[in-house]
Amino acid sequence: MDKRILAGGVAAVVLAGGAFWWSASRAPAPEATESATEKAGAQALTAAQIERLGIQVKPAEDAGALPIGSVPAQVNLPPEARVAVTTPFAGTAVQVLVIQGQAVAKGQALAVVRAAEPVQFGAELARSEADLALTRANANRLSQLAREGVVAGVRADEASAALQRSEASVRENRRLLALAGAGRDGTVTLRAPIAGRVATATVETGAAVGGGAAPFVIENTSALRLDLQLPERMARQVQPGMAVQVPLEGGATVTGKILSVGASLDPVTRSIAAKATLSASDGLVPGKGVTAVIGGASGASGVAVPVSAVTRIDGQDYVFVRKGNAFERRKVAVAIETGGRAVLSGGIRVGEQVATTGVTELKSLAGQ
Repeated sequence: MDKRILAGGVAAVVLAGGAFWWSASRAPAPEATESATEKAGAQALTAAQIERLGIQVKPAEDAGALPIGSVPAQVNLPPEARVAVTTPFAGTAVQVLVIQGQAVAKGQALAVVRAAEPVQFGAELARSEADLALTRANANRLSQLAREGVVAGVRADEASAALQRSEASVRENRRLLALAGAGRDGTVTLRAPIAGRVATATVETGAAVGGGAAPFVIENTSALRLDLQLPERMARQVQPGMAVQVPLEGGATVTGKILSVGASLDPVTRSIAAKATLSASDGLVPGKGVTAVIGGASGASGVAVPVSAVTRIDGQDYVFVRKGNAFERRKVAVAIETGGRAVLSGGIRVGEQVATTGVTELKSLAGQ
């Protein structure tokens, strides 16, 4: 009996040992699991941990053509967008109808000026019109008589030439009065030649008008121009037609294109001037200094993420990409930082979710 019990116990021990050996061989070693996680560079967190650490994510966006770099620039108006309002007749402003900064429509009256010259031209026009009627009648009469052989043809030709001179005199006086918007009573109405805003208004009621200075300057800000300063190292890379972006506050951008690139280096600034078109925007006014990002001409495209998503580890740039509840540490190449965004030339794809807050905590969890 004792022998049977002893044999049964030995068999049970052998079976239990075999089962333990089989289960141990099937389970992964803890060291191997930890090594694989570290190799992937991912930190697995629960939803509660993500919320407690304040980690937020945003998708990486397409940044378009990979930029060459950013340069200082100034917003200005194109030459055709600024027009001076002048009068060919010197006089006195009897009424000013607009103020500086006011929006005006094309053809809108700006001021009324009284001058002596329009009266003179008006009187000359009246005399020319009276002479024209008489000259025309005389020319028609002599032409008829010349055809009938009553008078010599040369007399009809002389009358025709006199008629042409009278007609030219009438047209000239009418153009002069119309050019300045002048009436025969001596009043000249200054009107806006383009739609826009009154940039300068240097005339006041009762002041003299005429001479060298223009009483009004009208600006049309529906289109803008960008004056850029290119460093010497970038001058050969920038070509007309390249895209330009101007970042604004709040993450918005205004786009444009390079129009021209200068041929010589400024000895003072050591830069080369370039000009670009620029779309109008509420955040831009002529004279404002901005930073312009110049896009590349190649087909390579960049990926944009918030600057807060990029961190430095061992002298390299990294972002943390979310994969489910894990955050994978990903090495990236930063091409340029501007307007609160970092444009990456590699290491991440458009649409991937990157951590924008809680990055310091993720670095700590990664042992960095």
